Amino acid sequence: MDTLKYTLKRIGLMLLTLFVIFTIVFVLIKMLPNPLPEGATEAEEARRAALGYDKTVIEQYFIYLGNIITKWDWGTSWQIRYLENATDVFVDRMIPTIIINLLSFIIAVPLGILLGVFIAQRKNKWQDHAYGAVIVLFISLPSFVFAFILQYFIAFKLGLFTLKAESITQVSGWLDPRMLYSLMLPILAMAIPFIASTSRNVRAELSEQLGSEYMLLARCKGLTKRQATFRHCFKNAMIPILPLLIGAFILNFSAGSIVIENVFGIPGTGQLYVDTIRLLDYDVFMVTSVFFAFVALFAGLVSDLSFSFLDPRIRVR
Repeated sequence: MDTLKYTLKRIGLMLLTLFVIFTIVFVLIKMLPNPLPEGATEAEEARRAALGYDKTVIEQYFIYLGNIITKWDWGTSWQIRYLENATDVFVDRMIPTIIINLLSFIIAVPLGILLGVFIAQRKNKWQDHAYGAVIVLFISLPSFVFAFILQYFIAFKLGLFTLKAESITQVSGWLDPRMLYSLMLPILAMAIPFIASTSRNVRAELSEQLGSEYMLLARCKGLTKRQATFRHCFKNAMIPILPLLIGAFILNFSAGSIVIENVFGIPGTGQLYVDTIRLLDYDVFMVTSVFFAFVALFAGLVSDLSFSFLDPRIRVR
């Protein structure tokens, strides 16, 4: 019951925060000039009039909010896809972003955890010292550096992949092998720093747990080091690590996608976000901004609830 109350409370606060972000972004956008271009069609003039572009900012705000609540109408794209619904433009760009983030997460988390466990069991040995020297380099370099390295050596020098994910627009579906082929380098570019940070966190937490008293008790009962590690130590170590994984995934989904998609020319939400700013496509910018804010807030909620899921002794209030 406490968890349910806490969840409902957090959802309410999340929606309130999202509403505040929505309001701030809308007001800041309306402070920018958005004149009617020369030679505008009658359809554009009618659409602008329906959205209240000739009215005050407050009136425009309530018209826009009312359209969202009653018709789920987030406005119109004026530049990227002329006179199409902003939500349609955004949804069409979601699939590449979801694919590169999910696949990089699926690749990075198991490899990062296994590497962290391997190194933690060899604490203060030569493997641990070599790992520490290499991992600092991998964590310090941002994902776009790995993107350029992969582009140069694997795509340009070896010719195994294309420099740009151009064929992604010509595939028949999101499971088409050509799409996965085009997205392989950006997936690796996002996964490499993720693997490094995950393995470092697992190694740090697991090293601390391996020296605890309950691990000594488990070994005295006859469990091997591997059995004691995965049956007892690993679960306790994952309690602080899981929220970090969720946070890293959300960071990749927003900031990481923006950088990687522009480097590889992927027509996803990250590239769309940059295009909306560059082309001043205000309504599509609103949709994208609110979506990224919602993902970040929702991730915070899931991260907090994950503590009680991993350990029922931890109660959230």
